[in-house]
Amino acid sequence: FAATSPRDKQQKNSKGNGDFCIKNIKQADFGRREIEIAEQEMPALMALRKRAQGEKPLAGAKVVGCTHITAQTAVLMETLSALGAQCRWAACNIYSTQNEVAAALAEGGFSVFAWKGESEDDFWWCIDRCVNVEGWQPNMILDDGGDLTHWIYKKYPSMFKKIKGIVEESVTGVHRLYQLSKAGKLCVPAMNVNDSVTKQKFDNLYCCRESILDGYKRTTDVMFGGKQVVVCGYGEVGKGCCAALKAMGSIVYVTEIDPICALQACMDGFRLVKLNEVIRQVDIVITCTGNKNVVVREHLDRMKNGCIVCNMGHSNTEIDVASLRTPELTWERVRSQVDHVIWPDGKRIVLLAEGRLLNLSCSTVPTFVLSITATTQALALIELYNAPEGRYKQDVYLLPKKMDEYVASLHLPTFDAHLTELTDEQAKYLGLNKNGPFKPNYYRYADVPFNPCLLHHDFIL
Repeated sequence: FAATSPRDKQQKNSKGNGDFCIKNIKQADFGRREIEIAEQEMPALMALRKRAQGEKPLAGAKVVGCTHITAQTAVLMETLSALGAQCRWAACNIYSTQNEVAAALAEGGFSVFAWKGESEDDFWWCIDRCVNVEGWQPNMILDDGGDLTHWIYKKYPSMFKKIKGIVEESVTGVHRLYQLSKAGKLCVPAMNVNDSVTKQKFDNLYCCRESILDGYKRTTDVMFGGKQVVVCGYGEVGKGCCAALKAMGSIVYVTEIDPICALQACMDGFRLVKLNEVIRQVDIVITCTGNKNVVVREHLDRMKNGCIVCNMGHSNTEIDVASLRTPELTWERVRSQVDHVIWPDGKRIVLLAEGRLLNLSCSTVPTFVLSITATTQALALIELYNAPEGRYKQDVYLLPKKMDEYVASLHLPTFDAHLTELTDEQAKYLGLNKNGPFKPNYYRYADVPFNPCLLHHDFIL
């Protein structure tokens, strides 16, 4: 029998409020404990709350959000609320919602519309319920992937008259914003959090370095030593994945389109190949490009029996999963988020999370790293919301370096780390203010400069 959808149920929290749609409100106590665990590892957000007890920099802000609904996001939402904002929230991924956390948020009075395992239709319905509500209109957008922004453009373009700005977290969403900007269709300022140093260097690199192995272990119990792995893309996410796999004794190949990233891969000791050259021999294929059709049916046909395929990029466009839904192939659900796709000759591949984001679909991600990103998102919202008229035009902006440094400094006490201070003489010699910023805006912390002109993605809005 088909289980009833959360959409069909009348739900109320203990105060009689029913402006939410989640799996099960009875899980709220369990979810609250999850949030309390996350708070221990999110020192900067807790510090922001303390500082904001007096001033409320987001008083009057009506934030509509579309991100992964996890304990870490809950700490961010409750921080925004403490700073004075009202929030309505949906999930940016159909598999990554922690149901018990959504319950705790709903019990706490947040309007949350999300559950793990939504259908495509549910996904857009939840986003719509966040936005299309009588007597409440958002004036800030916090997006991860650009789907919320896309939906408002498509269905409620007049809302942008009231919206002060968009804060976007993912590579994919940022691509979409730059395309809107290029086409002259971006009608509010947007903050590109993805390319802030605190997101690129920490969330993308260290988070993936720690969570790639976890996602694989939980789904397949795979042994990494001696396995041949190909990682498509050597940006921050690819670098993190490769570092973890190499440390476990895997033989790692890399594919890359950018000669600079490619040279970095070579210098880091990885073999640079084309996917076609190794597809028959590898045991694991991981996509980390943010592009589409990186692994296509032709590659899947040539993979060896038992090859494990997964995606670490934000969108499910990198592996052409649709090409596997044909009559001659058999799909077998082996475990939650693990499918065997079986060819007529008996060969099978193991597909994880149906090609969606592996770490958030199949495992969890390190809270401390997410604290860094979430703090950056909160500060970007505060910056855009409080900016005087005209400071930001209808364009895409990077966070000021000073703000990146501030986020990093809030996380140092956790390590009992002690910063060195410049003397007046040293500061003068370097031409710097003693309190920062310490690097120019273009400085990318030992990595390739970001250049939006190099993007050739075709998201159609």
